[in-house]
This record gives sequence, structure tokens and C-alpha cells, in this order.
Amino acid sequence: MAPPSSTSPTEAVLRKPKKGPPFRFLVPLIYAPILPLIRISLRRNPVLRDRLFYGVLAGAFAHGTYLVTDLYDIESKR
Repeated sequence: MAPPSSTSPTEAVLRKPKKGPPFRFLVPLIYAPILPLIRISLRRNPVLRDRLFYGVLAGAFAHGTYLVTDLYDIESKR
């Protein structure tokens, strides 16, 4: 007896691939240029500069962790 699958063959045929870009992978193109701009533009206010820089950096690491754990989750379900 075959194990039950989450999608039937007819659902797999009807599902269309997305045509747009995967925006979750394009987010680094937004925050990568922001990091040096924060360091340069807030040179006169070091407290705000450091807090903002480390906040954006923490967000970048959180986003990367989300992407990696999501990929591992998908791979483990196969």
C-alpha cells in the first residue's frame, strides 16, 4: 500500500508555478546598501548610529535564519 500524499495527482497538475521573482530572496538587496549609509550619514550621532546599525544587522540575521530554517523544513518534508 502506498503512503498517502498531501497532494493528489490532479492538484499537482493544476498548480501553476509563480512567474514573479521570489521577493524573500531579494530583501538583502534592500538592507545591504542601507548598512553603510547608516554608518556614513549618522557619523555625528554615534549612539543612534550604533543602535540603528545593529538593529538592521539583527534584522538581516533574523531574515537569513528564517530563510535557512524554511529551506531545511522543506527538505525534511520530502
